[in-house]
Amino acid sequence: MEKPLPKNWLFTSLQTVAKINPTLNKTGLDDNLLISFVPMPAVEAETGKIDVKQLRKFGEVKKGYTSFQMNDVLFAKITPCMENGKMAVAPDLHNHLGFGSTEFHVLRAHNGIEAKFIYYFVSSGEFRQNCEHNMTGAVGQRRVPTSYLEQYHIPIPPTNEQRRIVAKIEELFSELDKGIENLKAVHEQLKVYRQAVLKYAFEGKLTEKWRKRNKGKIPSSEKLIDWIRSEREAFYNQQLKKWENDKAKAKVSPKPRKPKDLKPFKGDDFSWLFDLPKGWIWERLGWMSSGIEYGTSAKSVGTGKVPVLRMGNIQNMKFDWDDLVYTADKDEISTYLLHAGDVLFNRTNSPELVGKTAIYKGERPAIFAGYLIRVNNLASIVDSQYLNFFLNCHIAKQHGNSVKTDGVNQSNINGDKLANYPFPFCSLEEQKVIVAVLEEQISLIDKMETDVDSQIKKSDALRQAILKKAFSGQLVNQNPKDEPADILLEHIRAEKEDTRRKYKGKRSAA
Repeated sequence: MEKPLPKNWLFTSLQTVAKINPTLNKTGLDDNLLISFVPMPAVEAETGKIDVKQLRKFGEVKKGYTSFQMNDVLFAKITPCMENGKMAVAPDLHNHLGFGSTEFHVLRAHNGIEAKFIYYFVSSGEFRQNCEHNMTGAVGQRRVPTSYLEQYHIPIPPTNEQRRIVAKIEELFSELDKGIENLKAVHEQLKVYRQAVLKYAFEGKLTEKWRKRNKGKIPSSEKLIDWIRSEREAFYNQQLKKWENDKAKAKVSPKPRKPKDLKPFKGDDFSWLFDLPKGWIWERLGWMSSGIEYGTSAKSVGTGKVPVLRMGNIQNMKFDWDDLVYTADKDEISTYLLHAGDVLFNRTNSPELVGKTAIYKGERPAIFAGYLIRVNNLASIVDSQYLNFFLNCHIAKQHGNSVKTDGVNQSNINGDKLANYPFPFCSLEEQKVIVAVLEEQISLIDKMETDVDSQIKKSDALRQAILKKAFSGQLVNQNPKDEPADILLEHIRAEKEDTRRKYKGKRSAA
């Protein structure tokens, strides 16, 4: 139900105050004429910013693209661009003409209607939510139909009040933008600080005092290597003994493979790595593992016995348990069941997200999907959280970027490449000290980031509150001397009728 409006305002359909997807008379336009071209990525989500610097020849775009002109409102009609707020008012265009994606609706305000007034209305959260609920089409290709836009009712104030509203919105949004810009700068500084803390940790700087206090207890690098090898051998013998016992009891299980004695670094393989403290060594990550393991490739379902953790569940080195899929397959659960301390590595994702990790802490029974790799680190060699922290530090990300395979919008780091990551081994006791310090520092950074994110969300909520006030007549004062909206609409109707008469006259003369 439409809420009461101030005096001199009224509700009317969008098609009454704006032309929806107006056509362009292309007669006489030279195919070589350079015009502004705006693909969907050229419109920034939420901000109204639009890049019109790209130029195309008219002949290249006159078919299969959407035309628009200065002060037209571009409104992304397809999901998820519409929900994300890809809307803008077209600025001055090259040769006063623009073409862009067919996924834009174009709204051209009539005389007396401010283009920015329409822009702020259609970019509001309430309008977008209503559009989302009325989209048509298949999943992934849903669009806001033209007919829905045409019939949507918009509150219209007098022209002068529209201008006052737009000016007030922009004044308040400018202040908000400055605050959000500062908050985002703090967010970036926290990211830098996080990486600095991780860098100091894996350079051994966080435990310098600890090493001085424990000087006689720290093994040499040679003893560290011997210890790693003996622990690998001990684990294999333990698994072999279990297999022999299972065999004696007629239990069927695959015979464990003897761990490979991985090749040490040679020459300049990793000459770019920083120097480590005495007693530490750079060696291949695979030295800590009983075998890199890929997750299940079976299709998951919406309900089931056990959740299947996917790449989207990895957030900030932890698992997010909100968006889950499931399985009830007993064999699948038996094969891929996670154990507390398992570190999962995201092997396939967008270039900036491939290689993210999380540690499973036994929160609830779960298995893992095929785009994830279980490192299977030996707890007697490497603390799981130490591994988790390292794989998220700059040195690991830098190496991952150098070995990843890039495809269309996705990158991949396979298990073999992961096993050959450089890894800073040190004594298990020192690892635990490092983890304790990092958990305290990273927890503090996480809290500060959460506070910043909360402030940004509050700013977004305030932005929507401003728009709500604007379109209910509560943002600026009304002026009884302003020409009422009903008179404004009479002018628009008269102008439309005059245009129709002229058009009919031209057709008759032709």
